[in-house]
Amino acid sequence: MASRPARLLRTAALPAAVALTATLAVLPTGATAADAGTPAGSTTVADGTSLSYVVNVRPGRTDSRVVQKAIADAAGKVVIAYDKIGVIVVHSANPDFAKVLREVRGVLSAGATRTAPLSAQSTTDIGTPKLLSEKEQRAVAARAGAGQDPLEPLQWDLPAIKADKAHEKSLGSRDVTVAVIDTGVDDTHPDLAPNFDRAASVNCVSGAPNTADGAWRPGEHESPHGTHVAGEIAAAKNGVGVTGVAPGVKVSGIKVSTTQGFFYTEAVVCGFVWAAEHGVDVTNNSYYTDPWMFNCTTDPDQRALVDALTRATKYAERRGVVNVAAAGNENYDLAADSLTDPSSPNDTTPGDRTVDPSVCPDIPAQLPGVVTVSSTGAKTLKSSFSNYGLGEIDIAAPGGDSTAYQKPQPPATSGQIYNTLPGGKYGYMAGTSMASPHVAGVAALIKSTHPQATAAQVKRLLAKQADDLACPEPYDINGDGKPDAVCEGDAKFNGFYGAGLTDALDAVTK
Repeated sequence: MASRPARLLRTAALPAAVALTATLAVLPTGATAADAGTPAGSTTVADGTSLSYVVNVRPGRTDSRVVQKAIADAAGKVVIAYDKIGVIVVHSANPDFAKVLREVRGVLSAGATRTAPLSAQSTTDIGTPKLLSEKEQRAVAARAGAGQDPLEPLQWDLPAIKADKAHEKSLGSRDVTVAVIDTGVDDTHPDLAPNFDRAASVNCVSGAPNTADGAWRPGEHESPHGTHVAGEIAAAKNGVGVTGVAPGVKVSGIKVSTTQGFFYTEAVVCGFVWAAEHGVDVTNNSYYTDPWMFNCTTDPDQRALVDALTRATKYAERRGVVNVAAAGNENYDLAADSLTDPSSPNDTTPGDRTVDPSVCPDIPAQLPGVVTVSSTGAKTLKSSFSNYGLGEIDIAAPGGDSTAYQKPQPPATSGQIYNTLPGGKYGYMAGTSMASPHVAGVAALIKSTHPQATAAQVKRLLAKQADDLACPEPYDINGDGKPDAVCEGDAKFNGFYGAGLTDALDAVTK
């Protein structure tokens, strides 16, 4: 298991026979090894190799001369200080930097955000997603019904949550913005350009906001993931291509991933703070924060990452932002007493380690207040890959599945999710990455219907309006006669679907 490729974001790895799947990057490895078989794995690097760190202090006190002097004395250079949440981003080549800072008065936690050095930044070719030919697209468009965008017949996911019926009532409000915290968004796409919010877009990869024009876009060889997610939320209903869940709201791009697709803590913190301070109503988070799939609070480095991101998500929520996140694609029971994490740290040398999810959360998905989304397929069953867990999953939405497991009704042909890709293209992807933006879109519709609603009120309506889904008994997705996962709970709330399947029609009518 230690040789498993590094992260594939929140996009599921489906059987090779499934066509039209967007291929994501396999990331490079470095030279620093973690202690396999333990939940700790503290970071060690050679002298002269810089890492990034977060230093957490009491909010409003990051200008403390004691802390600032200690950072400088420990050979650290401040990149940015987020005073309102008490998070300082620092670069240092001192291998003992975090250890030294933890002993400083006023520092509550400090830790390295990565195990690979800052200099390890090479571009990896992510491959070319398979697309429908022009002839195939014309054939689909010929079957589009009245009021449908040309490729909407392929979007079985919209009627699954009654979004098609919702659009007859409302497309959502231009006063609502959903931020896609992801790999970048191609705002030049004809289905995204009409709804793109440039003022709420930014590049946060360094940990500090870069507001250069277009900095939020993915590079030529970077993942199309964020662009696909953005289309699922708010692709315009404009007679072109596909339709989003909330095609009348605005969408912004907050780029937080490196060229290889790593989502480091300093970038994600920047993303949440930016969203909180730039009029964003909902964030979508279809990733886990690298390099640890689960961050164990028993380890001082990983505890600092959990601390920093908890501060950032809570700050955004206090500012009225609803944070929605993907549950993950490992078919894990997140409520289990223990899990095996074979992929951490994924930026150097991963190794099997046993973790207790109650003290080793997947961040941001398992942080307090974040709406955690599981994935369903075209038959409204839990997707074969989707994580689950009673009390860990808040709500479910279409994220796709292998067509061999869950085949949609015609005219749709693939069990995956069809939507926007960079360069004006469209293609299929699947994963809890695709489920989360459906919920983010419904949250945007709720906010459009109830513009004065607080974040807490929007979340309550998401749960209240969801359609009940009972546990399948048994859950044998591949038909081999053996249960593939065990669902606990009742139709009102259970480990597979949380409060149920998100409902776009109720969002605009209740």
